[in-house]
Amino acid sequence: MFAFCADPDTLEGVRWLACYLTTGKHMAFYASFGTVLLLLAITAPVALLFGFGGAMAARSPVAPLRWFGKGYTAIVRGVPDIAFFLFFVIALDQGFEWLRHQALCPDWDQPVRQGNDFVVCDIAKLPLSSAPQWVHETYGFFLAVLTFAIVFGAFAANVLFGAMRAVPRPQLETAEAYGMSRRQTFWRILVPQMWIYALPGLSNLWMILIKATPLLFLLGVEDIVYWARELGGMKTQVYEYPHPDWRLYYFLALLVFYLGLTKVSEAVLSRLTVRLSHGQATMAGEAQRRAGA
Repeated sequence: MFAFCADPDTLEGVRWLACYLTTGKHMAFYASFGTVLLLLAITAPVALLFGFGGAMAARSPVAPLRWFGKGYTAIVRGVPDIAFFLFFVIALDQGFEWLRHQALCPDWDQPVRQGNDFVVCDIAKLPLSSAPQWVHETYGFFLAVLTFAIVFGAFAANVLFGAMRAVPRPQLETAEAYGMSRRQTFWRILVPQMWIYALPGLSNLWMILIKATPLLFLLGVEDIVYWARELGGMKTQVYEYPHPDWRLYYFLALLVFYLGLTKVSEAVLSRLTVRLSHGQATMAGEAQRRAGA
């Protein structure tokens, strides 16, 4: 980045550190912080959408749909996260390729399963071998988002299902007495009021999601933990910038990042709790009414 970085062997002190911290790998390390934040920004609403759908399905009067909703939450919540991340992504990737294989290569006369190998025609592979590197990285990130959303969506479904049941029954009965249909009662009475009951559980789930982002390396994504370990390890004279084992300092930087992200999350969630408690028949809502009186 700097003109004086052309020959690292001649550098000392601050100049050496400035050049060391602006190498291409360090730029990738800095960009990986954005990758984590982008994962959180996309996964949280998608997981909430999965959870809302799962909770609605679990409440459905249609038995097969109700079984699906309860089965989704029970099965995914019962599988250890690390096992899910290790094996589900492989199955998901192969499932996508198998569907493309059936559609694009109907004349294929060889078995897809050949021993331990999974073989599809070249045009069915995801992504194509000729695709640029950014396509491979984007596809890996997409699989990561989908996997995180499915896992945390199951937990969110359980939280939202409990929150829906926590809404006082007299509120729903009053809506029915005013002639509201089942759909109107659900969307106008139940859903707006359930969020205050769901927020504590969703807050915990958000914190767990933040702590789970280091599992990105299991999905082939070069995350901040990968780069901290890669850059912090001891580098001998064969490297441009040799140094002893500095992993402690890199992981301390990650500690500060995660603690800061947690602190900001707590502040936002606290303000959201106050906002959602306004006018609600809860202890927080009652405290607000007394303060206003």
